[in-house]
Amino acid sequence: MTLYLKWLGVDFGQCIMDPRGLRNPLMFNDIMKELGRPEEIAMRIHRYHRMKEKYLTYSIIKEGHKDEILDFVFDGDEEAMQIFSRKEQEELMVAEGLEEALQYLRSEGIICDVVSELKKTLGPVGTDVITTFLERKGIIKYFDYFYSPQGKLNLGDNSIDFGVKGKDKALGTMYDYLVEDLAKRGIKVGEAAMVGDKLTTDIEQPRKRGFHTIQFTGYIDMGLSEYAEYRVHSFLELKDLIKGVDKQT
Repeated sequence: MTLYLKWLGVDFGQCIMDPRGLRNPLMFNDIMKELGRPEEIAMRIHRYHRMKEKYLTYSIIKEGHKDEILDFVFDGDEEAMQIFSRKEQEELMVAEGLEEALQYLRSEGIICDVVSELKKTLGPVGTDVITTFLERKGIIKYFDYFYSPQGKLNLGDNSIDFGVKGKDKALGTMYDYLVEDLAKRGIKVGEAAMVGDKLTTDIEQPRKRGFHTIQFTGYIDMGLSEYAEYRVHSFLELKDLIKGVDKQT
């Protein structure tokens, strides 16, 4: 079955971002050695693991709880946090096959946007972990906008629309906003799809509002859901699944 689209929204954590690099405790070895405090390595790793137990996935920590990494893991040490932010960008990887899939989607005339959580106040490209990642990995050019509860960032000119501020993926209010915003961009909800790994925030809520849904299982399979129309293990599978609306006969 072919899915004909004008728009695809993509989640960041455990989708665009390959989270496997975040699981490397060597990052904390490097941080504490650079600070001249190697005796703290085990403690910092232990605290980071405790955060993982609390929030379940590293991507959730990265997207919404950077302040807690500073306060809890590093005891408010700003220098340690700066090194952590630098190291994480070195460790993070782009999902395998993502860029090839994005190239294909854009060639089909499909608009691609990032739809993700972000706790930090939104600013210009490069002032948060998500847009910094997109920019450093050379894939920001494939996306038009970044939607988050902090605002809608135009990735081309850095302009910010705060109409989406406070909207939530888990409650579905983010998708209520997207239905209206995409309509203003000439896109019907039936011509739009959301791809993500989390069943509630990425699959159930958008499907209830008429979006097509694609569950990404490349890093973690959250299980089956009646709201997931499609399931893909690799972004390359999107090339066989999706075509632009103009290709529909």
